[in-house]
Amino acid sequence: MHLEGFLAQAFIYLLAAVVAVPVAARLGLGSVLGYLAAGMLIGPGVLRLIGREHESVMQFAEFGVVIMLFLIGLELRPARLWRLRGPIFGMGGIQVVVTSGVLAGMAFALGVNWKAALTLGLILSLSSTAIVLQTLAEKKWLETQAGQSSFAVLLFQDLAVIPMLALLPLLGSAAESGASHGHLRSLPGWAQALETLGAVAAIVVGGRYLLRPVFGFIAGVQLREIIVAFTLLLVVGIALLMEAVGLSAALGTFLAGVVLSESEFRHELEANLEPFKGLLLGVFFIAVGASVDFSLIAADPGRILALVLALFLTKAGLLYGLATAFKLPAADRWLFALGLAQGGEFAFVLAGFALAQNLLTPGVNAQLVAVVAITMAITPLGYLLYEKLIAPRYQKVAESGRPGEVPETPNPVIIAGCGRFGHVVGRMLIAQGVPVTLIDHDAEQIEIFRKLGIKVFYGDATRLDLLHAAGAARARLFVVALDDEEKSNRLATELQQHFPQLTILARAHSRQHAYELLRRGVTRFHRETLGSALDLSVEALRFLGFRAHAAQRAAQLFRQHDEATLRELAVHWDDRTKYMSVIKGYVEDADKAIRSDSRLGESGGDGAWDTDALRAEVDRLTNPTKAS
Repeated sequence: MHLEGFLAQAFIYLLAAVVAVPVAARLGLGSVLGYLAAGMLIGPGVLRLIGREHESVMQFAEFGVVIMLFLIGLELRPARLWRLRGPIFGMGGIQVVVTSGVLAGMAFALGVNWKAALTLGLILSLSSTAIVLQTLAEKKWLETQAGQSSFAVLLFQDLAVIPMLALLPLLGSAAESGASHGHLRSLPGWAQALETLGAVAAIVVGGRYLLRPVFGFIAGVQLREIIVAFTLLLVVGIALLMEAVGLSAALGTFLAGVVLSESEFRHELEANLEPFKGLLLGVFFIAVGASVDFSLIAADPGRILALVLALFLTKAGLLYGLATAFKLPAADRWLFALGLAQGGEFAFVLAGFALAQNLLTPGVNAQLVAVVAITMAITPLGYLLYEKLIAPRYQKVAESGRPGEVPETPNPVIIAGCGRFGHVVGRMLIAQGVPVTLIDHDAEQIEIFRKLGIKVFYGDATRLDLLHAAGAARARLFVVALDDEEKSNRLATELQQHFPQLTILARAHSRQHAYELLRRGVTRFHRETLGSALDLSVEALRFLGFRAHAAQRAAQLFRQHDEATLRELAVHWDDRTKYMSVIKGYVEDADKAIRSDSRLGESGGDGAWDTDALRAEVDRLTNPTKAS
């Protein structure tokens, strides 16, 4: 008997995930199969801990797919999308057209009318973006040729949902299609098209010209929860706008992601949405598992099994042929074919849409949902078959760059903090032709550097995901120039733990901050006030009559002695009594060393260098008239 109430249902979903997913991961099956198995177990077909309300949960969980496509869009900068046009529109376009045609022909041969057959062909040509990308990422296969080809095909499939949603009402009668598009059905065709184009244009224009100042204003508050709330507001608002004009919410957010992919706030958006994506996708997969109608399967298991095998084997065969035609390596062909042979999450959306158009009967729709859910559930087993049996027969799957794309070279220097200290360092390096990446949480400062053509990232530099995005794993030098001492210390710890190859140069706010940096293993730092204080001291000595070389020499000796004693005194910083007794002796030694220097205190007549005196002498010799 299933439990009632929101909290009870939430407890069951979370318990099922916490139990099933670690077990599946330990067995090497991947998290997706764990989620699906958990859904089947707690669903109405087995333990019946949840009832038919999983259908409403599915609608909520589909928001995870929406977020996932938004994040995919953020990764697809227009320049990169253009470079990938061959794999996306070539391989992806051929896959959708050929697979739709073959599956529609098979359905027609089984006695289905041509409209329903075409509908089934279109729906079943799609694969699961969520399962495939998550599994490829978990297995570290996303950068293989098969992984990148899978990404290209899935991307085209996601784009193809838009024309499919437009085509299905045309296959149904006008009267039948009236309920599905809300107020749009009351408009003439040209008005519907105009409103749809207006919604798309609003996303493109708004994302390109309005988001930057709005996000900058929100970020200026520097409250993490408000930034997260604004990110979710953005995604939900776009989803509602697209649904209002009868288009897919997922495709609308994908488009918005592409538009925002060039924004300096891209990685902040990614970091804020990633936890929601993972949790909601998990709920989505559990809901998919729970949606499997075991009574339908039990009533005619032979038919359902035959349909599952027919779909999986037909798609796998077509995909293998496509991979061969595009000359993928032998092992990659199997990975590509077995990975994309299932039905996709958009099948549930399109099936419900087709049912509303009376293109599919309730019985056919139920069988379609069951077949798609089962093929999604066995997809991890296909990957396991490849990993354990097929891949060992070939050489290691060849790693390759993204098709048609020149890999981005990370900048060798990253500077965290663009304030009064960091921006000077950045300008000095950039002036010498050194490529620099800047990280800061000040939106106004980031905007200035972005307009100067400098690579910038908005966000908290202590966040590991942002450091990876900025290229810390492949950089050579990291300059810690944050205004906040506590964050500076946390950042130093993160860099030492996760990026040991980096050389770290740090800004020390004070002697005490220098001790904290030394404690964290950062041995190269510069106290921000020491240099300016010594410069002022030199100026004071010059005013009192000391020659330039003597004043500079005094400052140099002081710096050398102070830097040496700082490192020696660091071990006593926690013991204040010991520290004060030791430092008194060091101060006395320093004073004696400076006073004993034979060149200090000579106010004239020593014949030593003095830049001002030399400059005056040169001026006198070269301009005798002026001197006279």
